[in-house]
Amino acid sequence: MSQTQHFDQSSNNNALSNREETYFSGRFSVAPMIDWTDRHCRYFLRLISRHAQLYTEMVTTGAILQGRGDYLLFNQAEHPLVLQLGGSNPHALAQCAKLAEQRGYDAINLNVGCPSDRVQNGRFGACLMAEPQLVADCVKAMQDEVVIPITVKTRIGIDELDSYTFLTTFVDALVAVGCSDLIVHARKAWLQGLSPKENRQIPELNYERVYQLKRDYPALHIAINGGINTIEECVQHLEHVDGVMLGRAAYQNPYLLAEVDRVLFDDETPVLSREQVVMAMVPYIEQHLADGGRLAQVTRHMLGLFQGLPGARRWRRYLSEHAHQTGANVDVLLNALAQVGEPIARDH
Repeated sequence: MSQTQHFDQSSNNNALSNREETYFSGRFSVAPMIDWTDRHCRYFLRLISRHAQLYTEMVTTGAILQGRGDYLLFNQAEHPLVLQLGGSNPHALAQCAKLAEQRGYDAINLNVGCPSDRVQNGRFGACLMAEPQLVADCVKAMQDEVVIPITVKTRIGIDELDSYTFLTTFVDALVAVGCSDLIVHARKAWLQGLSPKENRQIPELNYERVYQLKRDYPALHIAINGGINTIEECVQHLEHVDGVMLGRAAYQNPYLLAEVDRVLFDDETPVLSREQVVMAMVPYIEQHLADGGRLAQVTRHMLGLFQGLPGARRWRRYLSEHAHQTGANVDVLLNALAQVGEPIARDH
C-alpha cells in the first residue's frame, strides 16, 4: 500500500475546493433520493466531481420546523448544494427557505414529483401537480423570502392527467410567478396502485415531451430526469435541454461522476483515483466516529466505488460484513481497499 502512504492531501483539497471556486449550475446533478443522498453520501460524491450539483434528501417542512434533529446540517465541501423541500403550506415553506438560505444552501427545490402514499397523505409531492395555483403560491412565498433560486422538480403528469396540455397548464402557473428552473422526470406518476419503485420503472418514459417543453418555453432552464444511466446519454439529452439529473445510476456506480467535470464542464482538473477517494474519506470518517457516529453510516454509500472492476465484489462484501460491527473504524475501510488488489491507476 505504498501509494496509500504517499497520498497527496493537496488532491483532496482540490476536490474540496471552497465555495468561491465552484459555481452553481443545473447542467448536471445527482437526484435527491430519500435514505441515500444524506450528508455523508454528498461529501463522498463531491470528492469525485467538483461541478455536479448535489441535492439533499427530501426534507419536509414539519421536520425542519418541529423536528428535534438538525435537518439542514451539511459540510461546506458539498457546495454547490440544493435543499429539496417537501410541503404545501406557503408560509411554512417560506420559513424553511429562509432558514436554508441563512445556513448557506445554494438553491431550494420544491418536490412535486414523489408519488409515495406517505407523501400524498402529507399533501405534497406529485399529487400537487393537480393544484398548479397552490404550487405557484408556494414558489412565490419562498421567492419573497430569499434571493437564492427556487426550483421545482415534477413529473410530466399524474394518473389520467397526462396530456401535454395538462403539463403546460402546470408550467404556465409557475411561469406566472417567475419560476424559471424546472427538473422534469420524464414519466407520469400513478398515485394509486404503484409503489415509488414501480413508479420509477413502469410508467413509460417520454423524453420527447420534455424536449417539447423546452422548445415551447425556451426562456426556462429545463433539466431532464428518469432512466438516464451514462454520461454519454447525458451528452445526448443536453442537445435538447439545459440540464440532466442522474439518480440511482450515480449512486450505484458513483465513479461515473469522474467523467462529469471534463465532459460536461470542460474542466481538465485531474480527478482523484478510486484509491485516492477512499483515502480522502479517512479523515472525514475519523471525525464522524469521534462525534459518536458509526462507520457503516458512511461506508454504505461507498459500496459501488469499484463497480465493474476486479475486486469490486470483495470490496463490497468486506465492507458489508465488517462496517456494522461494534468498534469498527477506518481500519475496516483500509482492509476493504486491500481486498481490491493492486492500487487502481488514475482513470483520467
